[in-house]
This record gives sequence, C-alpha cells and structure tokens, in this order.
Amino acid sequence: KPVRGSEKLKRPLVALEDGWLTLVLNSLNPLSGLLSPLQLRLLEKKRQLTRQLSEAQDLKEHIDRREQAVSRVLGRCLTPEQHKDYSHFVKMKAALLVEQRQLEDKIRLGEEQLRGLRESLGLGLGIAKGIQMGYGHY
Repeated sequence: KPVRGSEKLKRPLVALEDGWLTLVLNSLNPLSGLLSPLQLRLLEKKRQLTRQLSEAQDLKEHIDRREQAVSRVLGRCLTPEQHKDYSHFVKMKAALLVEQRQLEDKIRLGEEQLRGLRESLGLGLGIAKGIQMGYGHY
C-alpha cells in the first residue's frame, strides 16, 4: 500500500497541475492558430486524464476507508479464523477480477489483430459469408 502522506501530497499537486494546464489552455485560446489541432486535443486530453486520475485517487481513498470500517465490524462479529478467511476471500476476488479484465483485454486485442490480419490479406468479410477465396474463383 502506498504511504498515506504521499497520497495527500499528490492530490494538491495534481490540482495545481490541472489549474496550471487550464491557465495555459486559456492563455493559448487567442493564440490557438499557433498550435496545431492535434496539440490542442492532446493538451485537452491530458487535462481530462489528470482530472480522472485525481477522481480515481479520491475514490480509492473512500473505498479503503469503507473496507477498514467493514473489517472492524466483521472483526467484532466473526472469529479470528473466519475474519482471516473473509479477508483472504476479498483479496482473491479482487485479484481475480483484475485478472479477468486483463484476459478480456488480451482477447479483445487478439480479435482486433486477427481482424486486421484478415483485412490486410483480403479475407475480411468474405470468409464470414461463406465466399471462398483462392484460385478457383475466376
């Protein structure tokens, strides 16, 4: 787990960076002709991602506090062995969900690569519709 103090320092830094980025974007608006549309989109995307990171960090802190509160309540209701089993279950469930997401991402990437390969070989939709490709088609 990251040190709590570092998370408390990161949030203001992210907020400062976000504020600085907003200031830069606002100051560049009259000069937007000097920046390419791609550069402007990239700056906006960075600002959006910085904001999302800050929100995700806040959400994680909230979840951690709730997890600790639930653990305290369960600590009073369960035997130490049951509490240990519950904690292990929760950790394993979280790890399995992360692994499932990674596998789904790999499957999606593999499907995209396969689709791209088929298209580059000219096998796009022809095979899916039962049209044979090869020497006997002319």
